[in-house]
Amino acid sequence: MFTVHRKEIEWGGRKLVLETGKIARQANGAVLVTYGDTTVLCTAVAAKAPKPGVDFFPLTVNYQEKAFAAGKIPGGFFKREGRPTEKETLVSRLIDRPIRPLFADGFRNETQVVCTVLSHDLENDPDIVAMVGASAALTISGIPFLGPIAAARVGYKNGQYILNPTRDEVGDSDLDLVVAGTTEGVLMVESEAKELTEEVMLGAVMFGHTNFQPVINLIIDLAEEAAKEPWDLPEPAYDRKALKARLRETVGAAVEAAYTETVKQSRYEKVGAAKAKALETLAEEFDAQSIGFEFKELEADILRGAVLKTGRRIDGRDTKTVRPIVSEVGVLPRAHGSALFTRGETQALVVTTLGTSQDEQIIDALEGEYREHFMLHYNFPPYSVGEAGRMGSPGRREIGHGKLAWRAIHPLLPKKEDFPYTLRVVSEVTESNGSSSMATVCGTSLSLMDAGAPLIRPVAGIAMGLIKEDHGFAVLSDILGDEDHLGDMDFKVAGTEVGVTALQMDIKITSITEEIMKIALGQAKDGRLHILGEMSKALTGAREGVNENAPRITVINIPKEKIRDVIGSGGKVIREIVEQTGAKIDIEDDGTVKVSAVDQKKSDAAIEWIKGIVAEPEMNVVYTGKVVKVVDFGAFVNFLGSRDGLVHISELAQQRVGKVSDVVSQGDSVKVKVIGFDDRGKVKLSMKQVDQATGEDLTKKAE
Repeated sequence: MFTVHRKEIEWGGRKLVLETGKIARQANGAVLVTYGDTTVLCTAVAAKAPKPGVDFFPLTVNYQEKAFAAGKIPGGFFKREGRPTEKETLVSRLIDRPIRPLFADGFRNETQVVCTVLSHDLENDPDIVAMVGASAALTISGIPFLGPIAAARVGYKNGQYILNPTRDEVGDSDLDLVVAGTTEGVLMVESEAKELTEEVMLGAVMFGHTNFQPVINLIIDLAEEAAKEPWDLPEPAYDRKALKARLRETVGAAVEAAYTETVKQSRYEKVGAAKAKALETLAEEFDAQSIGFEFKELEADILRGAVLKTGRRIDGRDTKTVRPIVSEVGVLPRAHGSALFTRGETQALVVTTLGTSQDEQIIDALEGEYREHFMLHYNFPPYSVGEAGRMGSPGRREIGHGKLAWRAIHPLLPKKEDFPYTLRVVSEVTESNGSSSMATVCGTSLSLMDAGAPLIRPVAGIAMGLIKEDHGFAVLSDILGDEDHLGDMDFKVAGTEVGVTALQMDIKITSITEEIMKIALGQAKDGRLHILGEMSKALTGAREGVNENAPRITVINIPKEKIRDVIGSGGKVIREIVEQTGAKIDIEDDGTVKVSAVDQKKSDAAIEWIKGIVAEPEMNVVYTGKVVKVVDFGAFVNFLGSRDGLVHISELAQQRVGKVSDVVSQGDSVKVKVIGFDDRGKVKLSMKQVDQATGEDLTKKAE
């Protein structure tokens, strides 16, 4: 019934298995990939005909994690998987980025790649497995995909690179880098690093590229046995050479003039006018979709040719100069920390809010539930590019850019025990003309320091571009939006004056060489150091203390056996403390107590209350307490928080007392001295001996 093809190799110390022919046989391509005990089913399907009127490649990649893969039942009321998690969105992008440039030119058929995690061994992350599987499924599908690609994760510890580190090894590593590419070169890089040098980062990229070559050969071996017949690509419905010539003749000069305009909106108006003229003039000879496609090619030729020929860019800069920078902090009076970072026509308003551990994000992942105390949210409203558009929940691009900035900042955050705040940073991109994610990195660094978060060092980021032709190439620092759209590379580097903390690279051509990456990293370092210098004009380090509008968090430790006393039955005691003092209280299992309040007096009151609860009464020490009950044989006094003791009638006063109520009443504040403990540990108190005592050394006010 099944014709199964199976290939396997040892890779990074574990067995990698590719299998096709048994599951999902109606898909154009389907491969079951297993690495260790992690298994992902990857399928590829494309429509038989292109969508009419579509002038782009409609590719969708969906990575999905099933709870059963880790033996879990989803949480929530519906008990089924819902909207994609942040990780599923990020991995979908991770798969999409290296495969998208490898589809044949002119292919416009709707294409969908679906990667489903069926088993997770909690050691080998399914993202690399899914990338390999997506490549294999496309390679055997017959769809015009010019792969295969492969991918690998690279760690770095004690001066040694680690191929495909396990989850535990990644946690101990100085680097978490994912690299993907073909036999010829690298197509995509995503990473987080602990201030590593450019040489170490480049070495990691090349280490990964070298070590995933056996996987490419494995996919080729599978395709030689199981690949379907390749699809025939339809010839263009028009004479491309003739249309190119007519466009040059009709609007070439106008487009060249437009790309000398340094202001983005003015440039776009002139380009738009040239395109409208082309559509009107050539409408009888060619269809609008063909004109639009070739017009974009004309734009690219003019921009790229000018840079390679003259070394000058759209806005007049050379290839290495960074746009003018203005950094401002404290721009929002009520925010805990804020910064406005402007670089050319790109601007980010970045705001930091400090919270308590109650504000941490709870993440329910296949690997288990955990808490995240640093969140970075990136928003890209349509007005930032002068457009009116739909606004809603964040898309894949916004989630991806936010995570890149998160990775850049994360290695420099103070330890939680040194700065026990939950950090939420929101970046509102208010203007955009290239590299808004790197503006977010710079703004986040300034905003956190403005809030008093003691970053180890300031962080800056820069986006590099590439124009590569047969006769040469140029690496561009701090690229504009047009240079991103019409260029060959988007290469983002973030870091400190010491080293790199994040590296992200996307290539739009088949691959780039080690030489180009080395030049880009060196040029990016120079640009990063320049940007850090400009940022230092606003703030050189974290402010002393947190903003006056932020909560003050005080950390104290109590004995673990006293936790239940502070919480009380059903949480009664801790609720009372919170209600009466107005402070927030978080108690951890090890006895760490975090007390927070904007008003320090409220925090102090809560701390004194807690200390009173956990303190042990000491012999011969005098405390201030409150009479809570009067009985015939004495009075019960509450002291040291919730602790009660008995003042026997014989210990109420110097003279003989006939009736307890003659001396004290319920609610009275009294001074009592600890004179002993009974067999059950109950405290014996005396008011009489306080009257006899002399000297301040015997008196200790109740805490």
